[in-house]
Amino acid sequence: MTSENRINIGIFKSVSRAIAHSEDLDIMSNHLAQLLTAGLDIKGCAIFVLNSVTEELEILASFGLSAKYLTKGPLNMPKSITATFQGTPVVISDISKKSKSLQYPDEARKEGIAAVVSLPVIHLSEVIGVLRLYHYEPWAVSDQDMESLQILAGIIGLAMTYTRFHNAVHAIADVVGRTFQVELTARLGKR
Repeated sequence: MTSENRINIGIFKSVSRAIAHSEDLDIMSNHLAQLLTAGLDIKGCAIFVLNSVTEELEILASFGLSAKYLTKGPLNMPKSITATFQGTPVVISDISKKSKSLQYPDEARKEGIAAVVSLPVIHLSEVIGVLRLYHYEPWAVSDQDMESLQILAGIIGLAMTYTRFHNAVHAIADVVGRTFQVELTARLGKR
């Protein structure tokens, strides 16, 4: 288990392009999951959104993980790598060492996962989601990579928030535009 730097400027460029060229949150998130999996040469990646009402993580995008693993059961805030929800990144460098942080350790082993990195996706000091990276072998994440991953998770948080606002503004503009058009048509028809 080595602690080598895996994240380089190429990964940041790819992530930045994926974010800058997409207005669709689902498409953007799926691209990010694919890019991170390939760029880091890991088993898979998942991006989750936190449902603050149910206190569960809802899958936004994933790559490299089986449908069986993704539907193993709900990921509950108090049970699934809890420190992440408090804004702290968590590295489980070797799940065979019986980490109590994992909610579904047996399912992870069956999936071929040997290590998990769980990063909070934060916007304005609030955890709005989680970025999880899954490796097929034990993984000692270097300090530099951990800093880079935290920056990437922050960028993902900004992108998620921006995309939601962008889509909401366009939806409002469409409604206002249609309302204006109906009103204008009605007024012109009365003449």
